[in-house]
Amino acid sequence: MEALEFPVAAEARVGGEKGRRFHPPFPWQQRRILSAQSRADFQGGDILQIFNATRELANTAAYQSVRIFSVSLIQAEQELEDLAKVDLQWAKPTTENLGHGIYEYMSAVCWLFGRNLYDTLQYPIGLISSSWGGTPIEAWSSERSLKACGVPTQGFTQSNSVTGPSNHSVLWNAMIHPLHNMTLKGVIWYQGESNMNFNRDLYNCTFPALIEDWRQTFHHGSQGQTERFFPFGFVQLSSYLSAPSDDTFPQIRWHQTADFGYVPNLRMPNTFMAVAMDLCDRKSPFGSIHPRDKQTVAYRLHLGARAVAYGEKVIFQGPLPEKMELLADKGLLNLMYSQEIQVQRQDKIFEISCCSNHQCKWLPAPMNAFSAQTLTLSTGSCRGTLAAVRYAWATWPCEYKQCPIYHPSSTLPAPPFIAFMTN
Repeated sequence: MEALEFPVAAEARVGGEKGRRFHPPFPWQQRRILSAQSRADFQGGDILQIFNATRELANTAAYQSVRIFSVSLIQAEQELEDLAKVDLQWAKPTTENLGHGIYEYMSAVCWLFGRNLYDTLQYPIGLISSSWGGTPIEAWSSERSLKACGVPTQGFTQSNSVTGPSNHSVLWNAMIHPLHNMTLKGVIWYQGESNMNFNRDLYNCTFPALIEDWRQTFHHGSQGQTERFFPFGFVQLSSYLSAPSDDTFPQIRWHQTADFGYVPNLRMPNTFMAVAMDLCDRKSPFGSIHPRDKQTVAYRLHLGARAVAYGEKVIFQGPLPEKMELLADKGLLNLMYSQEIQVQRQDKIFEISCCSNHQCKWLPAPMNAFSAQTLTLSTGSCRGTLAAVRYAWATWPCEYKQCPIYHPSSTLPAPPFIAFMTN
């Protein structure tokens, strides 16, 4: 998890008396960002596991108005009022505290996101990193939000995707709840792989419920200084060579949007998403589940923050079709987009669900033609009833930055989707 906690306005006390644990607000307190993530638990910190890591670490002199803060890896069975331990008190970014020495905490996405945001805003920003690798969403959720989604209290079978704590609420209790008196501008979140085989079918509830619960908690804990519906950004899952060949990975991507395919939506207001399925890293020495291009992830996240959190008129999401038109007599399906599209032909990334005799199967739907905002698919392979269409519904849908549909000027990829035909 990663948090950008706009600035140094806070000095987290370790131990301390119960109650408000921070100094009065500084002028920049409203610019803190909390970063929560389950993928920053690598030796040396994952800032060392990105492309051009040495250059990125050396480029800190221009960011002395950014402050970083890191929460220690702690579990608790009950909600704590104070942080039991802190890895790094508020500090200026340096090569050492970002990725060398004994520190193993600073998330690359958190740092790079904050850096991009500072380049745009040009005023002080505070980044709070609270991360533990290989953890499911249940560990970061309160008991009340899990109960609201009917998450079973028993019956979990440990899977290879879960390497960190998985007990309900233990990281919420120890690593998030103690921060609830802080005034935050927003949160960014990078998690999901660990739920491939852990309450996967409930993720479309547990994720929106976590966002709502965090918003309530921080709003009340800060006595209303944190906005009730503060911006919440997240990274949609990238690609993974070792994931099952079925659709478990695409399902998590879909559930990350509460099954809408895009955000913001009715169940996830004031949110933004960075699509990362085209940032796959087949040769990553850290495993394909840890792609090294965190710079693009952070850049796409910061576009969402600029649009949703700061109201800028920037494009922050890739194209999604808004209308479909089935020309059954011609064996064609037209997809109409609200944005312009840049298309590179790929004949297996779209699929149609074809049903006959009460059975349905997915078949490739090759691209037939396209224009600035319309894409036509061939559906002639379906000898029955066309029930649905889906795009990029695969664990590894394309190679690095080579998915077939992008927005031409922003170069943002179209997100995966599934849409059902209506009569």
